[in-house]
Amino acid sequence: MIIRNFQSLSTNSAKKDALSIIEAGLAAANPKTHLEKIIKKNILILPGRKISLGKYRHVFVIATGKASHTMTHAVDSLTHVDGGIIVVPAKVGMMDKKFKIIQAGHPVPNKNSLVAAKTILEFLGKTGSGDLVIFLISGGTSSLVAMSDGITLDEKRTTTDLLIKSGANIQEINCVRKHLSKIKGGKMLEYVRSDSISLVMSDVVGNDLSSIASGMTYYDKTTFTEAKKILKKYHIEKLVPKSVSLHLDLGVRGKIPETPKKEKIRNYLIATNNDCLDAMKLRAKDLGYSSKVLAGVTGDVQDLGSDIARTFSGKTMNCVIFGGESTVVVTGKGKGGRNQELVLHCAIDLSKRKKNAVVVSVGTDGIDGVTNSAGAIWQSDQKIDKARPYLDKNNSYGFFKKYGGLILTGVTGTNLMDIGVILRK
Repeated sequence: MIIRNFQSLSTNSAKKDALSIIEAGLAAANPKTHLEKIIKKNILILPGRKISLGKYRHVFVIATGKASHTMTHAVDSLTHVDGGIIVVPAKVGMMDKKFKIIQAGHPVPNKNSLVAAKTILEFLGKTGSGDLVIFLISGGTSSLVAMSDGITLDEKRTTTDLLIKSGANIQEINCVRKHLSKIKGGKMLEYVRSDSISLVMSDVVGNDLSSIASGMTYYDKTTFTEAKKILKKYHIEKLVPKSVSLHLDLGVRGKIPETPKKEKIRNYLIATNNDCLDAMKLRAKDLGYSSKVLAGVTGDVQDLGSDIARTFSGKTMNCVIFGGESTVVVTGKGKGGRNQELVLHCAIDLSKRKKNAVVVSVGTDGIDGVTNSAGAIWQSDQKIDKARPYLDKNNSYGFFKKYGGLILTGVTGTNLMDIGVILRK
């Protein structure tokens, strides 16, 4: 994966090293790299078992998420696939006569998200005992495939938007989503009529299969009571539509069945954010840097930026490599994303402590917030004294557009959370 556009006032050797380390992380997020390890011609090699694909009448793929198209094409190139369904974000343009392709909404569901859900259920209903369905699951699925329970799609959109802007993390958002859905939390598996497995790329800190894609092909560890508590925690219980509160209340009182609590098909993690961090550490070593790795970083960008910056020693040929997913409380009307905001908060802290450094953070999916940027890069010789007004308006994109530092990769076809590095050459 090559960063195709780097908007900066200057690109020196320190910045080039930082971007080289980021590129190593992005390359490690390529789905084909991981699928090649487990698909050998007509054999699917998984922990503790091997599946002969040749014994099935048909092998189908149902792929959902930001990596759905790249995962599908990788599988199709490694073994015979008879067809299936691919659900991609609306920005991903693609054509493939072999598969039914549906472009749906992200980060909030749209009408095509419901179309996707219905199409998948109809497809599953037509499969039989001689078939194998391989689910290919990646981040973004919770929005791309949606079928509300007891509420309208617009009401679910409103609720999702409120949760995102409140600063709720992905586990909390998906807990609520699962309890407002007819298919999440393992409910989709009620429609499975054939042998099935699920191969999953994790976009969740901790790699909890019940939270990735809202546990669509797994099961659920959360409850209606927890979903209610999350709305209260972020003070949005009175802002969500009344039907949402009513539905959750019915669940709390046992009037609506809880989500499934047992696994029906096997789910396998094939790639995580740690794969990116391992590759970045190797690249840093090749470049001559001593490195410290922070895995699973999470929390509000304001606190996280300072916390990450403080772990950096400031010594030459040293770096801090980090990965995970931050959250942002949106109060302004600016344009930005969590990676761009994180870079600014790191930069402010480093500047205060007079540490010379380069700091980069990007989303492995190539999309940061509501921008066309994957993230941003900053070095100590750049202005940072004017950043605070931009942050107050959640306008980090505006800052980097004016002063330089936007990183553009385009849509990468993968999604293993965010990666970043702080270094001094």
